[in-house]
Amino acid sequence: MKLEIARALFLVAGLAVTTVAVAAWEEPRPTVFSKAEMADQCALPREAKQQQQAQVAPDQDLLLFLFGLRQGLRPFG
Repeated sequence: MKLEIARALFLVAGLAVTTVAVAAWEEPRPTVFSKAEMADQCALPREAKQQQQAQVAPDQDLLLFLFGLRQGLRPFG
């Protein structure tokens, strides 16, 4: 086989692989989710959602915990 034919076949094979890779590469598009779209996909019924949100309370010690972690990162001296 001549060198020119081998180069041409290698070029065609490389372009074919590149074409298949580009066709298979699918990047997610930026989308905006609305509350109405997400309500249909949630596993909890609507009544349970309201009860669950009422039971959730913020942890008052979280800020103190984060402050303690930050103090531990300071160099001594």
